[in-house]
Amino acid sequence: MYQFFVEPHQVNINDNSVIILGNDVNHIKNVLRMKTGERIVVSNGQDGKAYECEIAALEEDCVRCRLDSVKEDEAELPVKVYLFQGLPKADKMELIIQKAVELGVYQVIPVSTKRCVVKLDDKKAKSKIARWQGIAEAAAKQSKRGMIPQVADVCSFAQAVKRAADMEVRLIPYELAEGMDTTREIMNSLKPGQEVAVFIGPEGGFEEAEIQLALEHQIQPITLGRRILRTETAGFTVLSWIMYQMG
Repeated sequence: MYQFFVEPHQVNINDNSVIILGNDVNHIKNVLRMKTGERIVVSNGQDGKAYECEIAALEEDCVRCRLDSVKEDEAELPVKVYLFQGLPKADKMELIIQKAVELGVYQVIPVSTKRCVVKLDDKKAKSKIARWQGIAEAAAKQSKRGMIPQVADVCSFAQAVKRAADMEVRLIPYELAEGMDTTREIMNSLKPGQEVAVFIGPEGGFEEAEIQLALEHQIQPITLGRRILRTETAGFTVLSWIMYQMG
């Protein structure tokens, strides 16, 4: 079944009704060409529930649905993974966000590090964030997530480190880190309910001063193996490992 996201007020449990508004109306009517009687799933992105509905009416500015059943959403990881991603070149960030959402990330935080080639002023950053958020929403729908992961505003590495300060697990894959046993031990020790920060560098990786700052804030350097991974691959590797371990 196709899945759509709505605001909480668009779901009325008392009269078993759901109203879909906005761009999804056109998508349902003119792209998917759905008819009354067809079934869909709706999530409000907040309560972790999947609302199974039947389309009752296709109106000019809304789609009215009859709520049939409510189920606990099973698509979310039991840990919240925050991906602190160093800004990559070109359109790599779009791919990173799309696949990170599919793999279960909770939030993506773009980070401007010393070796980032891309530099965004406020105007460009706002435009990029809006586009990236749209990609996150599309990926959440496609992968039937129960929530839409947020793409946060771009921050500096120092700001990112402070933001992760209260998270229970903080990891930074680093090419000079050694010992896969340490990485395995950390992954095996993850517990439901934890917040996990994952720091990924841009092309060229992190500068030594950034790694030192991470160490001073008890962020654990880990290795992902003997091969050097691209920035768009490293985050997927960590997320895939966490998904396998916790999913």
